[in-house]
Amino acid sequence: MKQVKATELLPEKLVLEIQKYIQGASLYIPKQPGSYCKWGAKSGGRKAIDQRNAMIRTEFSNGKPIDQLANEYFLATETIKKIVYSKTR
Repeated sequence: MKQVKATELLPEKLVLEIQKYIQGASLYIPKQPGSYCKWGAKSGGRKAIDQRNAMIRTEFSNGKPIDQLANEYFLATETIKKIVYSKTR
């Protein structure tokens, strides 16, 4: 999170108004609700996990046992069960 000095960014009148409520402390201003990205959207992590899960489902539907999938993908058997028995996106 980047820190910015209020006097460098905001108009003087607004800084004076904010100083009525808080002075000399850090103030966090969150993003607007519509501007958030879902986890992994920017880094590609979500896409990689979705692709891995699709491969796991395909291999399971082709007859590969859950224990073997867990060993190959280094996941717990319960995690594999959640992947293969859940509805796909």
